[in-house]
Amino acid sequence: MAIEVKLPELGENVTSGDVVNVLINVGDEIDVNQGLCELETDKAVVEIPSSEAGRVAKVHFKKGDTIKVGQVLVTLEGAQSEKPVDKSPPKTERKQTPETEPAPKRQPGTEPSAADKVDSPALGMPTEEQEPQPVPSPPTQAAPSAKAEAPSDGDDVIPAGPAARRVARELGVDLRQVKGSGARGRITTEDVEAAAKSRRAAPPAASPAKAAAEPSISLEPVVPPGDVAQDSWGQVRREKMSKIRKTIAAQMRLSWTTVPHVTNFDDADITDLERMRQGVPKGLLGANLRLTSMPFVLKAVAIALRRHPLLNASIDEEKEEITYKEYVHLGIAVDTPRGLVVPKVRNVDRMSIPEIARAVAAVAERARAVQFSVDELRGGSFTISNLGAVGGTYSTPIINYPEVAILLLGRSRWLPVIRSENIEKRYMMPLSLSYDHRLVDGATAARFLNDVIQYLQNPALLMLAE
Repeated sequence: MAIEVKLPELGENVTSGDVVNVLINVGDEIDVNQGLCELETDKAVVEIPSSEAGRVAKVHFKKGDTIKVGQVLVTLEGAQSEKPVDKSPPKTERKQTPETEPAPKRQPGTEPSAADKVDSPALGMPTEEQEPQPVPSPPTQAAPSAKAEAPSDGDDVIPAGPAARRVARELGVDLRQVKGSGARGRITTEDVEAAAKSRRAAPPAASPAKAAAEPSISLEPVVPPGDVAQDSWGQVRREKMSKIRKTIAAQMRLSWTTVPHVTNFDDADITDLERMRQGVPKGLLGANLRLTSMPFVLKAVAIALRRHPLLNASIDEEKEEITYKEYVHLGIAVDTPRGLVVPKVRNVDRMSIPEIARAVAAVAERARAVQFSVDELRGGSFTISNLGAVGGTYSTPIINYPEVAILLLGRSRWLPVIRSENIEKRYMMPLSLSYDHRLVDGATAARFLNDVIQYLQNPALLMLAE
């Protein structure tokens, strides 16, 4: 009997989405709650699960399609009571499958994955008591099936769920280099952990963080995405704007046409702060969590906003009122493959530096994985953007309307500074503060920025602040 699986309700005021990844193919056997596709709605990307089990007879969408709520996604042939069991001898199956992966997940005819051969590293999660021993494949398994391989059709579809993507980012693992051991080559968290351990066992190489800090030089041109076309002057490529990019464009136009922007520029001497930060032992705040200067900046801004409530306000144009916010929810601009998003860290003024560091890492991770909810992008009172993570010193950031100010951080650098008639080498952080001149005067903005600078230059004050 044919079963139709339709797109369910996605949330309030969300009626459709664009397909960014297709996770199934015709002929696949799928379970209830197994992912069918990844759908981009507004600024969030969600994995759409199947409400039924069965064999996929027809897929009614492709990558790039816009799907409306209630539209048929796939047609299934009959419900399956259970997944097909591997025909391998039970003894072999038990040895090939780690305890953390149910046996039915193993595709018939696949080789044991790296996760079956290497125990999981300590990540605050239970690990195997003993390392599973690899078992030679039976003669009937000499040729792995093409279906078990991870997709490599050139459209950059990586079959991994949110948990596996999160662990990959924490461990710095490139998912494109990981072979999945799950159903249809899907990458599990164990696969990622095994790949990370294999990399640590390999000869030392430049760390991803160091590679990112040292820009590579190449003369190779970058081929833009999109379909090849022609205009009056030659060959071009055309790509449909994603929902995220259209949302960003609309928000930037609204802010620029509504708000009269003014920007103040200054520098903070963070030499003492940097010395304190470098003195924090690695791993003190948690595994794979590195203390950067960003938590200190957030704390300094939060304290300064409490002292200058006009920058933590908004204008209600309809009622002609000023709304002073008694909460401090700071937006963190995060550069993602799909565009700039600004998730919020809430109640920063009530948090300690370690708590802020963990919260920033968590929201940035979800943003880069595009696994956040729309609500995480709303309700902010002030935004911070870190241009220094990419490069550059000063800029004129656009306010995240209806907020009234935004602070941009440039790349910190060593500069000669005159102190007590002596020239000293000091570590300086560039700051660019844009504000809404309808509400915030230049003097108010300068006093706010001066307070932020004073807190950064005296980091002990940040540690003592409640």
